[in-house]
Amino acid sequence: MSTSVLFSSFVMKFMFSPKRNLLVALIPLSLCLAGDLFNRDARAHGAGGGEAPLPAGQFRALPVITIEGHGGFENNLEGRPQHYAIDGMFGVVLEWGLPNNGSFTLEAQLGPALVWGEAEHFYGRVHVESDHDDHNEHASEHEHDDHGDHASEHEHDHDDHEDHASEHEDDHGHDDHASEHGDEHDDHDNHAEHTHAHGSGAPFRRTDIKGFLQARYQPNDRLALSVAWEPYYVTGDEGEDFGIGLKNELGAEVVYAFGDGDVNFALGDGLESVIDGVFVSVENRSGWESDGTFIGNYTDPWLGLGFNIDLLNVTLSGGPRFYTPGSYSGLPQRTDWGGEIELEYPIAENVVLFAHWEPVYSTEGGSGWGVGWQHHVGTGLSLLF
Repeated sequence: MSTSVLFSSFVMKFMFSPKRNLLVALIPLSLCLAGDLFNRDARAHGAGGGEAPLPAGQFRALPVITIEGHGGFENNLEGRPQHYAIDGMFGVVLEWGLPNNGSFTLEAQLGPALVWGEAEHFYGRVHVESDHDDHNEHASEHEHDDHGDHASEHEHDHDDHEDHASEHEDDHGHDDHASEHGDEHDDHDNHAEHTHAHGSGAPFRRTDIKGFLQARYQPNDRLALSVAWEPYYVTGDEGEDFGIGLKNELGAEVVYAFGDGDVNFALGDGLESVIDGVFVSVENRSGWESDGTFIGNYTDPWLGLGFNIDLLNVTLSGGPRFYTPGSYSGLPQRTDWGGEIELEYPIAENVVLFAHWEPVYSTEGGSGWGVGWQHHVGTGLSLLF
């Protein structure tokens, strides 16, 4: 097992308990919001943020409201599950200026998530068939055999009444047909519940609560290091494999920019300036379900490019994803491939529109998992005060 997985497991044993409820997410997140907008800025503008760097020793607080609609499409799974959500996040960014155009930043956000279909979950989650389903099938077969034996005895007792027995057998056969039809109907209903609205749309489920807490250290305008915790509280168990409770994700990332990020093709920059927008990032993430099940861990060593076309900011990144599934899945380690396209456009001094698309291709299949694409798309706006 990798060092990152051991570290993440240790942290989660310390901070996670199934008996804890929503207060676990609320206490450290009551600071307020921001996050994704500034993460995108860090990649698109080298390692620095979208705001001008703070002089050493100065401090600022930036309240932020972010509204985003997003969806997930797991096309590599049976039934092609889909899930959608609209998030309303509220919070603040606290930043301290350091020498060499560096900074230290604390970011926090908290808000409701309106959920259609499944709740948002960690990449690579698989559905594992339970023993309860096998037990039900065995019980159904056993009851059917007993019923058949009983019917045979009943026919034997009525050998002297052939006409009556014949009528009774016809009626009984009709009952068996109705019973089989009912069993098939029940199986169909159970399959529909199991698919969690797969292939038949994604009905509205409930309102969950999600949060984001990050600390980022930027020693200069080229390098940024960050750690993040993303709790997600599931408020209902409709269609969920793991039920009500607190999901958790832990992440750490290093971003290094090769240039100052000042590339704008609308202002005459050519291909010779592209190097100023190139960066590399290494991100490691681990995820746990609401009952404490370890879903998996992945590391993304990705190469990226950030540039502007007039006011439109574009960030492209991609590379391998080294994925280690949790033991619950019974799947081996694998290397997937993914990328992300991110767009930002300011429509006012303090309002920014954004959109992103992240496709990931899984290279290996297994029980509850398949080869193919998964997509996550989203769009929204951020208001900075």
